Amino acid sequence: MSTLPSPAAAPAAPHPDQAAPDKLTPLLERWRKVPGGLLPLLHEVQAAFGYVPSSTVPRIARALGLSRAEVHGVISFYHDFRSQPPAQHRLRVCQAESCQAMGSRELTAGLEQRLGCTLDQPRADGTWALESVYCLGLCAASPALMLDGQLHARVGLAQAEALIQQTEELRA
Repeated sequence: MSTLPSPAAAPAAPHPDQAAPDKLTPLLERWRKVPGGLLPLLHEVQAAFGYVPSSTVPRIARALGLSRAEVHGVISFYHDFRSQPPAQHRLRVCQAESCQAMGSRELTAGLEQRLGCTLDQPRADGTWALESVYCLGLCAASPALMLDGQLHARVGLAQAEALIQQTEELRA
């Protein structure tokens, strides 16, 4: 009785942390000898991966002659750097004084209920992230929010819910 060889299993797609060296090397080469190159390098890493994978930190540190703690410190200090894969949609609500005075806390509470997540914690299914931001530059038109990079001013809960619904319908 002969047996047929079993087909080779298709390799699983590599996790971004495992694929990091292939995309990372040209970025490291570009910024290796540039004084002050950490911030622009981190921006390029995030553009390439959607976030800054933890596995890239040691290589970034080595290439720039920094400690891993220094690199991690910069990533954690700046709110625009992500250390986890991003949600599909990002809703940032201003929490600065002007927006608070015009109802951003109430808006945020309503959005937490609508989206099923809490502020600064993405929804479990990865579709939405509700994030705090401190000033979007629209203080005279508070409360303000940013949905997927688009600014919106004088936003009430009904308008924000309509924006969310439009976004979800476009995705469907």
